[in-house]
This record gives sequence, C-alpha cells and structure tokens, in this order.
Amino acid sequence: MSTVLIPVPARDSDPTEVAVSHAVLVGAGHRVLFATPGGEPAECDEIMVSGVGLDPWSRSAKSARTAVLGRLLRADKRARTAYTALQNDASWQEPLPWHDITGSQWDGLLLPGGHRARGMREYLESPVLQRAVVGAFRDDRPVAAICHGVLLAARSIDPRTGRSVLHGRRTTALTWRLESTAWRLSRRTRFWDPDYYRTYLEADAQPPGYLSVQQEVTRSLASPSDFLDAPRADRRASSGIFRDRPGDERPAFVVRDGNYVSARWPGDAHTFARTFAALL
Repeated sequence: MSTVLIPVPARDSDPTEVAVSHAVLVGAGHRVLFATPGGEPAECDEIMVSGVGLDPWSRSAKSARTAVLGRLLRADKRARTAYTALQNDASWQEPLPWHDITGSQWDGLLLPGGHRARGMREYLESPVLQRAVVGAFRDDRPVAAICHGVLLAARSIDPRTGRSVLHGRRTTALTWRLESTAWRLSRRTRFWDPDYYRTYLEADAQPPGYLSVQQEVTRSLASPSDFLDAPRADRRASSGIFRDRPGDERPAFVVRDGNYVSARWPGDAHTFARTFAALL
C-alpha cells in the first residue's frame, strides 16, 4: 500500500478529478491524504457538481435548478456519487494544512485541476505546493497531474536547474481546444460571469490562448512536441463529449513518462487514476 498526497485549494477544485481519483486509489488498496491551505475541509466547484449556474436562466429562482448546458459540463453520475461519498470520508474531513506537508508523509503525489479563478489561483500559485512538486520529481516519486494540475507542475521550478520539473518530460494537460470550447459556450450562457471557465485571461497585447493551460505548459517544456494530445481523427477521445468510465478507456487520453502520469480533463479521470494506481 502506498500513501498518496492530494493537495487541493480551499474551494473550486474539480469534483470529478478529486473524487474519482480518490475512489480509484482507495479501491486499489492505496491510502489518500488530502491537504488544504489551512487544514479545513475543502469544497469542490459546486457548479461542476450540480451543473446549476451555466444556463442563461440560472439567476431566475423559478427555473434555476433546470440545467441544460450544465448537464453537459458537470460531473457525470459516477463522479457525483464519488464526490458525495468523499465528503463523508475521514481523509477529506481531516486534511493537512499545506504548510505541514513533508516528504516523509507520502509516497506519491496527485495534482487535480479546476478552472474557476476564485479558488484555483491560490493553488496554482502556491510556493509551498511548488516546492513539494519539485521535491517529488527530484526524488523520482510517482507524480500524477490532470487538467490545471499540470499547470502547477509546470510552474514548479527546480532551483538546481532553473527549469520547470516538466522540462524534458512528455505531458498532456487541458488543451486549448477543450478550454476554449467550454469558455465560448459558458460565456454566452453565463453572461453575468462570462469568464467563469478561464483561470487567467490574456492582456490586450497577448494572442488568444497565450495564458491557456496548454500554451503555458508548452512554454515550460524542452520542446513543443513534448505536449501530446489525442489524434483529431479519434473523435471519441478528442471531441470533449465522451467521458471514460470503469471498463471503457476509449474516450481517455493519458500520458505516462517514467514515474509521471498526466491527463487532460475530467473525461480522462478513471483511466488517469487507474494508470497512477498501477504505477504506485
């Protein structure tokens, strides 16, 4: 049995990437240890749990609970069930504070994602977490990152080299195609909060997508060709419509490079977590 550390922000992490990873790892016989900024139980992005808040009528009390686009983007039934179970789990209710993280507590590190700027920026910009990521790569411990979690890894600079820990690695992450599609849809329907789906927005002088996950991660790599994505011809894996599930890995795209595993979005979560569990 290995112990896996999963750091999360106080709020707005993705419920699928957190809860499915936890369920798969525990189901494979591993122990999970969560860590939050202050050691209090976290809350995942509620919109990604319920889907409520992504449709143009969401601010109307009469029709707020009716989700259309929300049903497409939210966690699926398996992930919602996993998140409900997770909320009652002792590991979720009794997390470590980030500042108490030490390398002796865990064998592997898993970095989930989430896109909502309100909660995710603290996580993505944390020097404490970046040092933990550097330590894990330096010790060649198993590390897994999905979606925006890959951005945290990309920003983790090893002081010995002055480079990202992902420099010289092959990886995937949330692609600009997936990120921009969800952003375009949600900014039309959630018009009162049009940038809900973007964590960082480009300045006027920056080209579209410059601050997307894919482009920032790619800039940290030794070569742009080290960023990988599912072939466009494989519509099941590339469209952003289909999600994997136990027993069906066809919609997923997961990259393993040595002791490092990466994936793109919640639709990869089961395969991502199973790949990491097997690596452990």
